[in-house]
Amino acid sequence: MGVFDIIGPVMIGPSSSHTAGAARLGRLARYLLGESPVKADITFYGSFAQTYRGHGTDRACVAGLLNWAPDDPRLRDALTMAPELGLQVTITASAAETEHPNTVRFHLTGSSGKARELMGVSTGGGRIRMREFDGYSVDLDGSNHTLLTRHNDRPGIVAFVSQILAAQDINISAMRLFRQERKRLAMMFIETDTPVANATLAEIAAHPAIEVVRTFPPV
Repeated sequence: MGVFDIIGPVMIGPSSSHTAGAARLGRLARYLLGESPVKADITFYGSFAQTYRGHGTDRACVAGLLNWAPDDPRLRDALTMAPELGLQVTITASAAETEHPNTVRFHLTGSSGKARELMGVSTGGGRIRMREFDGYSVDLDGSNHTLLTRHNDRPGIVAFVSQILAAQDINISAMRLFRQERKRLAMMFIETDTPVANATLAEIAAHPAIEVVRTFPPV
């Protein structure tokens, strides 16, 4: 156990799991959407559903969706500021059972009309895991620079992307590949020690099997 596991993250309180973790989940959801959200339907489950008002979980999630860090002083006013900033929010508490007590589901609509559904959990001490993304079972903690691809599931894609990153001296710290069926669409998340430049993204996007490629920073 490290010192930050004891004292918790730098944050606007009161709870590292219900406030700081919720803000990080909202921010990661925004990054996975890939654009500014204009509508957010947020559903809380378990402990989140029971205590979200007192712990500010609702405000924290919205602050993250607005791309504010867990220690941003505006977090306390996120619910009232969101409509002024173009984000319409609906909050629901559900009694449905989930595997983890600190669970939130986001239904997001972006500025271009793009819609995405995500589900994540806050695991304690400000740490998080995003578990679902548009029907894919995923596992992301948002702690590193991340490159995302959506591509046709075929041999050679992983090697292609890895070789381009290696040529730019970009070190890969973790890689995860998720798919729903063989030879259909797959999603790949590559965590890197440093950001990936736009020119490198363009080189990756040139592959005919890759439909989407983008990056996002740590949350």
